[in-house]
Amino acid sequence: MRSSLMKSNNEARINMNKNYALFEESKEQSQIKTRILKNKKNDSFFEESKEQSQIKAIIVKNYLWAWAKTIMPRVKTRHNKIAYIDLFSGPGRYKNGTKSTPLLVLETAIQDKDMKEMLVTFFNDADSNSSVSLKKAIDSISNIERLKHKPSILNSEVGEEIAHRFEEKNLIPTLFFIDPWGYKGLSLRLINSVLKDWGCDCIFFFNYNRISAGLTNPRVEEHMNALFGEERVKELRIQMSSSPSKKERLIMKEMEQALKEMGGEYVLPFCFKSLSAHRTSHYIIFVTKHVRGYEIMKEIMAKESSSSEQGVPSFEYNPNHELSLFNSLPLDTLKVQLLKQFAGSTMNRKEVYEKHHIGTRYIKENYRSALLQLEKEGQIITNPPAVERRKIKGEVTLSENNVKITFPSIK
Repeated sequence: MRSSLMKSNNEARINMNKNYALFEESKEQSQIKTRILKNKKNDSFFEESKEQSQIKAIIVKNYLWAWAKTIMPRVKTRHNKIAYIDLFSGPGRYKNGTKSTPLLVLETAIQDKDMKEMLVTFFNDADSNSSVSLKKAIDSISNIERLKHKPSILNSEVGEEIAHRFEEKNLIPTLFFIDPWGYKGLSLRLINSVLKDWGCDCIFFFNYNRISAGLTNPRVEEHMNALFGEERVKELRIQMSSSPSKKERLIMKEMEQALKEMGGEYVLPFCFKSLSAHRTSHYIIFVTKHVRGYEIMKEIMAKESSSSEQGVPSFEYNPNHELSLFNSLPLDTLKVQLLKQFAGSTMNRKEVYEKHHIGTRYIKENYRSALLQLEKEGQIITNPPAVERRKIKGEVTLSENNVKITFPSIK
């Protein structure tokens, strides 16, 4: 079995080198040095299919499909390839047999006529047992042979070598998924090594519980510095005596700022609450350089939220089925914000959305609802007015582009 893995690992590495469209030749040819971990026990994370893990896998799969559909038309005239890289892929299935992210990604590609021709996939796990299991699981996928590019499976420890290799290459459009159990291997440098290139987005697992504890633990200072930056870690340590909710806000704010400083202009977190305690367990964080990717992921995460209030999604999964604690009624708050921010302006609904939604929980439907309510309350002027617009199922429509909305000036 181990000889089979070694053969597969070598073939995958050759595949990476030959695939010049994914890793274009640079002046410096640095090779990833593989360090196989001996007989490491499979992570308990895969012992059962937790609903949190399924939600995470659905988000990644759905974004891959939407991202690919956006990118592929432009790529066809260039490399004719897109990529998916998963550096902590796991064994492919949970103990109860449920499929994890790698299998869902490949099945999505098989079902699409363009993606099955264009998608190049690389799966890596430092645990040799997981890599063997993943290869078996991939080989068992129905119609896996329809993929033009055979999935590559690596068995390497994630460290500075991989980040260095990506830094030296011009990558084709790549969706980069980083899903470590803790925080070892996760760094700003690694994220930016892929995010730097056109069409490349990143989704990563942020283990809030362990990272929060690690910020005050000198034994893992190196890992914290790699994730936040040395100066940011020093500042965070000073404020770690804050209340749990304030501390969480601080950590997430600093993580977002660190990502933005390296060029990840749009950052979107999705929170997972703990089943055994009423607190945050972890996040998945999406980062991109392009607003279109941010908008797509926002709609995907909104649909996977376990709760909403006034139609505004929580952007969290809470297994305790509790409503999120909004400071006030969120749609009412949106109405107030719009009247204040756009006072004296005239624009359409699309322009209102584009100029306001970044960094908020509001999605397109929330803006439609808020504007219709403001119109009904007589707080905005629309052209054409409601009486001249058609209705669908008894509700007045509000076109994104064809209705001019005037916000009154504030006296």
